[in-house]
Amino acid sequence: MKNLLLITLAFFSLTAFGQIDSTATNLEFDEAAYQKALDSINNSFNFQQGKITLGVDLATLSVPTGFKFLDGEQSQTVLTDLWGNPPSECLGMLFPEKTDIIGENFTYAIEITYSEEGYIEDDDAEDIDYDDLLEEMQESALEENDRRSAEGYPTIEIEGWAAPPYYDNETKKLYWAKEIKFQGEDINTLNYNIRILGRKGYLNLNAISDMDQLGLVQQNIDQVIASTEFNEGYRYSDFNPDFDEVAAYGIGGLIAGKILAKAGFFAILLKFWKFIAIGVVGVFSAFRKKIFGSKES
Repeated sequence: MKNLLLITLAFFSLTAFGQIDSTATNLEFDEAAYQKALDSINNSFNFQQGKITLGVDLATLSVPTGFKFLDGEQSQTVLTDLWGNPPSECLGMLFPEKTDIIGENFTYAIEITYSEEGYIEDDDAEDIDYDDLLEEMQESALEENDRRSAEGYPTIEIEGWAAPPYYDNETKKLYWAKEIKFQGEDINTLNYNIRILGRKGYLNLNAISDMDQLGLVQQNIDQVIASTEFNEGYRYSDFNPDFDEVAAYGIGGLIAGKILAKAGFFAILLKFWKFIAIGVVGVFSAFRKKIFGSKES
């Protein structure tokens, strides 16, 4: 399934736009061929339900009711070959059950990854002023904008918390959501983050979509948070100070993304599905309306 997007675009360009008549003034959009190309992609993936082992016995995911799971290999095909992201290690993805990978009914998806950056001490969790932390993050984003513009990326602004950070000391789970404004976009972006702390790092469940999907994401977020646990040997409580490394940051640094920012986090944030999965169909639809007009016209 390598380079699915390129194959689809080639197929679409050859079949979906019909023929130019002798006067070269009449183009016909083939809706059936267009939908066939999308269906071909969506039907080529095999989803799973039930209990899923993530990594090499790293963690267990109990697929929440109303969701479907795509394994790591297929998820990499989606993220890299279909959506055009740089290669990266992915444990899998969760999709709402009625959501296609690509199409007009796409809402959001959750990528699951693991970062082995050490045991994250949570002593600072109760002392963090999240308003101050937000201001710091907003300033960092603005400082990155000159570089983003120079590299051809749109500028971004963090508008605020879409959901303020919350750390559950019992389950060692942290979650928050940001509202982000991308230059040139009418609808702001929702970036919903879930971190599950473990012995040597953390699991990252990350969803990016439009802000108008916030209600849908929040409707299901509790069961998504509860769905994933580290297995024995990798749990937070399994930490051994004699052998295990401690991360260079705590809860505040994890939320602020200090380490990620140094690695160019704000430069790569736009890689996700707001611009790819939703955007591909949006581009086709806009192009169709602009060039061909409506059926009535």
